[in-house]
Amino acid sequence: MATAPVIETPPATVTTAPAGPPGKGILSHWRLYAAISPFYLLFLAFGLVPVGFSLYLSFHRWDGLGSMEFAGLSQYRYLLSDSQFWGSIGNTIVIWALATIPMIFLAMVTAVLLNSAVRFKNVYRFAYFLPNVTSIVAVAIIFGSVFSTNFGLANALLQGVGLDQVAWLNSPWGIKVSIATLMTWQWTGYNAIIFLAGLQTIPGELYEAARMDGAGPVQTFFRVTLPLMRPVLLFVLVISTVTGLQSFSEPQVLLQTTDNNSSFAGGPGHAGQTMVLYFFQQTFDNNDFGYGAAVAWGIFLVVVLFSIINWRLVQRRGEE
Repeated sequence: MATAPVIETPPATVTTAPAGPPGKGILSHWRLYAAISPFYLLFLAFGLVPVGFSLYLSFHRWDGLGSMEFAGLSQYRYLLSDSQFWGSIGNTIVIWALATIPMIFLAMVTAVLLNSAVRFKNVYRFAYFLPNVTSIVAVAIIFGSVFSTNFGLANALLQGVGLDQVAWLNSPWGIKVSIATLMTWQWTGYNAIIFLAGLQTIPGELYEAARMDGAGPVQTFFRVTLPLMRPVLLFVLVISTVTGLQSFSEPQVLLQTTDNNSSFAGGPGHAGQTMVLYFFQQTFDNNDFGYGAAVAWGIFLVVVLFSIINWRLVQRRGEE
């Protein structure tokens, strides 16, 4: 039996485009790179270079004018044993806790109220966001008058209900409460707007299903609203941690007239001296730029540590 001849097909020829000169793809878009280059140049000049120089400076002793002297890790070793630095960490954490806990609660309540069907909703949103765009210096001056010992509104209210005056800006806890109150007033509206945006992403069908199952408003909030708001709550908590642990303008302006030695002292007994205030005192009052850079990197590590702790706590509660 004869077999059909096998016809071999010629191999397919693959045509390749001639390779252009190296770098032609990048060079052909040079206009786009030139358009975005100002951001990267500014970030390099005012971001990466200062950060790198501060790390380099933390290993040297320098008064800002003379020559640098290499100090190695000695400034970091002194930082670990510096009682005033640890005291500033304690002050910052206490003020942050006194401000953040009521601020998140008030912001959540405000967001829930704004999310309900009320008249003039946009006016309320503007009013709650207004403190965040108001000059912190002006706000601190006003709060300094409110917490004044002899003529302040806070003591006038206390006397009105038969209580004694409180030396708000001269006692350790009075100073912390005053700063925390200012920070709570400043950031409640801002975080309420963020919570409101999160509430508006929750489908209304879930609330209708909860009502059909007999859930009341409190049960609906804790079983429906709060679990779905967990990512927004985590964002607000981390942002509040970063901003709260870097507080500077609030205590500096509020307490600058309560201590004649330094505007960065944080009031009597350094009761209101936060970590950033301590950094400014060492850098600009004592002209110790090397140790100030070491303090700045210590502040960075504390902020990162607390941000990680907050993130892990919220994530763990979400997994339970």
